[in-house]
Amino acid sequence: MLENLRFNPGEEANDPNFVAKLVDGIDIYVNDAFGAAHRSHASIVGPPKTLPSAAGRLLQRELEVLSELRSNPKRPFVAVLGGAKVSDKLGVIQALMKVVDQLVIGGGMCFTFLAAKNLPIGDSLCERDQIDACKELLSGDVPIHLPEDIVGLDSAGDFATFGVRLPDGAKGLDIGPGSAAAFADIIMNARSVFWNGPMGMFEDERFAAGTRTVAQAMADTKAFTVVGGGDSAAALAQFGLDKEVDHVSTGGGASLEFLQLGDLPGLVALRGAPNVK
Repeated sequence: MLENLRFNPGEEANDPNFVAKLVDGIDIYVNDAFGAAHRSHASIVGPPKTLPSAAGRLLQRELEVLSELRSNPKRPFVAVLGGAKVSDKLGVIQALMKVVDQLVIGGGMCFTFLAAKNLPIGDSLCERDQIDACKELLSGDVPIHLPEDIVGLDSAGDFATFGVRLPDGAKGLDIGPGSAAAFADIIMNARSVFWNGPMGMFEDERFAAGTRTVAQAMADTKAFTVVGGGDSAAALAQFGLDKEVDHVSTGGGASLEFLQLGDLPGLVALRGAPNVK
């Protein structure tokens, strides 16, 4: 057992000297860390250069599930995306638009989409430099479902429910009850669902209802359900529903990158190992 590898600068730098220390005296390398497989770090891509290597069973299961979603999902296939920033997920949104039948957008990122529709969003989070990208996505062939009501704080800092036209000074922090019900209906009518990112600031109970409703729909639907790690997995666990979906990914960033690109640095390294012909 070693100390956290990131305490050594050679890990993130993929330093060959650090790799040599890691593999000294080792006969076989097994990567079962899907959550780190998207990183070109020493412990991920270094050992397969010299050691017989293999994927662990967890890594194999992650790839089976995500590959099926990416190439052969049961339809209709719905992706539900939340979280703070469009810029963090623009690539995966563009990739998913090629395979999903419907896209549902909540969380802080929805306000950039609402702004792209020329709707006032008050003081809500918005990436102004992503508005044109959102306009382009909204004009595509795949339906994108946005909130129809918003929960947040008014200009005085009091809890309030709004439509999709937020007044000056207001801040949206969750999807509203109408939106949550509509999103749940979409999930219930799907045959495959991928969810990544909360619908609001669920850590605060005042703004947890939207995420809770989506999580419950993920648990109740008969669709094949995949949750893409990160905050979505944390929300499921918080609501006691993490055992009620088909697959909870152990890697939020890794699952998104795999859906976007179809490969990861850790997988490329394993395929190049000396035991693979």
